[in-house]
Amino acid sequence: MTMENPSPPPALIRIPVRIVVLLIVLPVRMAWDALTAATHFLHRTLLRPTGRALTRLLAGLNHGLHRLLTAVGHGIGRLLHHTVARPSRWLHRTVLAPVGRGIAWVFTGVGRGLARVLTGAGRGLAWFFVRVGRGLARSLTGLGRGLAWVFTGLGRGLAWVFTGLGRGIAGGAGWLWRGLSAAGLWLGKAVFVWPWVGLWRHLVVPVCRYGIAVPAAWLYREVLTRLGTALLFLLEKLVLVPLAALFRHVLVPLFRYGVVVPAVWLDRYVLSPLGRGAGRALRQVGRGLGWFFPRVGHGLAVTLVWLAKALFVWPWVGLWRYVVVPVGRYGVVVPAAWLWTRVLVPVAREVRDALGMCWRVAGFVSRAVGRAVKWVAWNLVGRPAAWAWTRIARPAGRWVRDRVWAPARGFAVTVGRAAREALASARAGVRGALASGRATVRDALASARATVREARLDTWRALVGGARMTEPGEPEVARARTLGSTTNVPGAAPAPEISLRKRG
Repeated sequence: MTMENPSPPPALIRIPVRIVVLLIVLPVRMAWDALTAATHFLHRTLLRPTGRALTRLLAGLNHGLHRLLTAVGHGIGRLLHHTVARPSRWLHRTVLAPVGRGIAWVFTGVGRGLARVLTGAGRGLAWFFVRVGRGLARSLTGLGRGLAWVFTGLGRGLAWVFTGLGRGIAGGAGWLWRGLSAAGLWLGKAVFVWPWVGLWRHLVVPVCRYGIAVPAAWLYREVLTRLGTALLFLLEKLVLVPLAALFRHVLVPLFRYGVVVPAVWLDRYVLSPLGRGAGRALRQVGRGLGWFFPRVGHGLAVTLVWLAKALFVWPWVGLWRYVVVPVGRYGVVVPAAWLWTRVLVPVAREVRDALGMCWRVAGFVSRAVGRAVKWVAWNLVGRPAAWAWTRIARPAGRWVRDRVWAPARGFAVTVGRAAREALASARAGVRGALASGRATVRDALASARATVREARLDTWRALVGGARMTEPGEPEVARARTLGSTTNVPGAAPAPEISLRKRG
């Protein structure tokens, strides 16, 4: 048998283990089943009805509070709208916005003027420094190239030396640094980083942002920018425009033909040829040094690397490979593996199987005991209670329902119907009386209005004159005109020969 598939233990070990486990598990399983039955009974009879009642109660309270708070919120919103929002909007639209536009226009003009003046001055200075810089750059280019060759070679040699030395020291001290870095990093963060990060994030940043930056930005955007624009406009028109004209037409030509042109000629025909010759010489010297120093540095670096490995790396590698690894493998790992495979795993497997089997057996025993308790409770309590319910309580309840409750309910229904009819007839009478009263009042008001209208018209005619208007009624049939003839249209009365204008 191998260590991966050990032989199963004999029944001499399995049977005592299962007996002991059954004696331990059986009370636990019976207590568990009793608690489960009690919790189911409490859930059906107490917790579920209580939960439903609490749910309905809380739903009603929530609905009432929602309506109350909604009404309060609407009232507060309307109050704030009429007392704060509308006055603020009117103040902004009629006062603050026009004043702000005027100030912005003034400062914008000033800023544009200052920007134009400074732009002209900056262009003149830039032209001057560009010319001077080009001359100096041409003079120093040759000298700089030679020095670059020299220092490049020297830097390569020193780089080889220090690179080799650093690799040796890093190989010896790397393992110590890895061990200390994790603990030191965590401790350093906890002591020096996290407190300052929290202070910065939750105190300094909010204070600086909302206490300094936002007011300063508003002051700069709304006050200083526009004030600077106005001042710049005044400065441009009064100071900078004359200065720019003086600079462009007097100082620039004087400086160009008095300083720049002679300096350019000197650089082109004297300094540049001299710099090229010196640069060639220094370039040759730098190439020689650049060939020598890298080779010397490479030899020193190789020597130092091997020496560092011999002193700091190889002793620890040998100790780990030939001492620590064999002792750990054959002194700890192999005995622990044998104990795990041969002892602990079989015992744990048997205990696991015994627990599963004993839990099922205890379940059968618990169910049998439960059935017995149920039979005893039914015969002692349930059967007498069922007999009393079916033989005594149910017939008594039906007699009360048929002989007492039904007649009382019918009498109450009849009385309620009669009361409803009486109330309906009384309501109809009151409604008819109110309707007739409203009609009477409406007719009286209409006649009063007509009387007042007639009196007003009569007063107007008495003051200004004119024919009296007829009351609205049946339309008057116009009489036919016969121009003084005795012949009339059949069925039409003769009309007078006076015009309507003369009739008045």
